[in-house]
Amino acid sequence: MVNPDRFLADLHKLRSFGAAGVGKGVVRPAYSEADVAARRWLADQMRAAGLQVAVDPMGNLFGLTEGPSLLLGSHSDSQPEGGWLDGALGVIAALEIARAARENDGPPVSVVSFQDEEGRFGVTTGSAVWSGHMSQRQADALTDHAGVPLSQARQVMADMVTGEVDPAQFTGFIEMHIEQGPTLDTSREKIGVVTDIVGIRDMKFTFEGQQNHAGTTPMPLRWDAFQAVSAFNTLLNERFQNVVTPQTVWTIGHVSLHPNASSIVPGRAVFSMQWRDADADRLQRMEQIIRETAQEVAVQRGMQLSYGPMLGLEPVAMDAGLQDALVQSARSIVPDSWRRMTSGALHDATNLSRLMPVAMLFVPSIDGISHAFEEDTCEADLVTGLKVLAQAVGLRR
Repeated sequence: MVNPDRFLADLHKLRSFGAAGVGKGVVRPAYSEADVAARRWLADQMRAAGLQVAVDPMGNLFGLTEGPSLLLGSHSDSQPEGGWLDGALGVIAALEIARAARENDGPPVSVVSFQDEEGRFGVTTGSAVWSGHMSQRQADALTDHAGVPLSQARQVMADMVTGEVDPAQFTGFIEMHIEQGPTLDTSREKIGVVTDIVGIRDMKFTFEGQQNHAGTTPMPLRWDAFQAVSAFNTLLNERFQNVVTPQTVWTIGHVSLHPNASSIVPGRAVFSMQWRDADADRLQRMEQIIRETAQEVAVQRGMQLSYGPMLGLEPVAMDAGLQDALVQSARSIVPDSWRRMTSGALHDATNLSRLMPVAMLFVPSIDGISHAFEEDTCEADLVTGLKVLAQAVGLRR
C-alpha cells in the first residue's frame, strides 16, 4: 500500500532543490547545481528503498529492481522558471510505488528520472539518447542559448555515471504527469488517461542583416534583423490559417538579438521556432510553409538566412494494454471523474515508445498553468493520481 504522507513529503523535499519565486516555483535546469543536488538526493532515496542506482553518460538516473520490471518515472529538471510538479510528480510517484511494492511484496517496479527533458539542449534530450533516437555524439554537439555545449555541461555528473542501462529489462513504461492544460481543471475531473501524444518540430533560425546606428540610419535603408523576425511571424500566422486545426500550436519562444543595444539597429536575430500537432503530415506541411516564408522575408528585407538542426518527435499512440489498466483503475477509484485525452505537451514517453509499451496518466493543473512559478495541483488530486497509478500497476500482475 502506498503512503500518501511520505509521497507528499518527498515531493516537497524535491521542490527545495532550486526553490524560487512566488508560490511553489522551481529553478532547476538540466545540469545546474540544483539539478545535480536533486539527483544525488533522489539516488539516496532509491538506495534506501532497496533499488540499485544506475546513471548513464547523459545523467539519466535509474533505480533498478531485480529482473524484468515495469519502469515508472519522468524527469526532475525544470524550465528556467518552472513549477514544483512538472516532471517531479512522475518521479516521486514512481519512487513511492516502487518503495511500497518492495515493502508489500508487490510487482517489480523500477524508477527513472530522465535528464534534460525540458530542452536546455534539445527536445527531451536524455530520453532521446537513451532510446536511440539521437546518438551521444549528436547530443554532445548541441548547445544551450548561452553557447555551452552539452558535452561540457554533462561533466558535472561524471562522478555519478555507472554506465549504460539496458532497456531490454523493462516490460513497459508509465509516466504520471500534471496535465499542463485546462481540460481536467475546467471539467472538474480528477484523472486523464492519455490516448496519444502530439508530434513536435523544433529548430533555430538566423536572420543576418546589417548592424547600424539607430539614430542616423533612415528606415528605408535599414537591414533590421528584428523587423525581419516580426514580419516573418505576421506572415506565418496568416499562412497557417487554412492548414492548422484548433489543436495545432506554434511558438517563437526565444529571440536573441545582436548586439542587443538600445541605440543600434540589430544586425542579427537568432530565434527558436516550435510547432506541434497530432498529424505527421500536417507537421510536414507546416515546415514547408515556415521555410518558404522565412526565405521570402529574407529576400524582401535583404537578409542572409540560415537554419539550425531540425529536432523533433513523431506523434505517438499509447499502448492499449497499459491504457486499459489505467482505465480500470480510474473507473474503480474515481468512477465519474476521469476521461481519455490527448497530450498536447511533449513527454519522455514519446521516445520510450520506440523501445517498449508506454502509457501516461494526468492529474489536473490548477487554472491550466504550467511552465511557471504559479503551477500547482491540489494535494488531494496528487494523491488520487498516485492511487490510480499504483492500482494500475497491480492490475498488470
